[in-house]
Amino acid sequence: MAQEHEPAAKTQRYKEKEKTKEKSLRDEKKKSSGGYKRRAFPIWLRLIVILSLMVILFAAGTMVGYGVLGGKEANDVFKKETWTHIVDLVKKEK
Repeated sequence: MAQEHEPAAKTQRYKEKEKTKEKSLRDEKKKSSGGYKRRAFPIWLRLIVILSLMVILFAAGTMVGYGVLGGKEANDVFKKETWTHIVDLVKKEK
């Protein structure tokens, strides 16, 4: 007699699992279709991080270019005289 109830119990558990799967799918559809979805890393924070990285990498690149490749002092790249000299070289008339 225990064997007769066993398939019914398995069927009941299977139906319960299907119901919970359907419910979770419906909940996901509700969130994605019209509800507000909170991002783990907001867009405004992404922009700030990207802009900060651009500034840092620009400064590091100019220091490497001027200091290592140019053979000068790397911190001199932040002086105004250096940039006026570079602009004068670029705009130099022939």
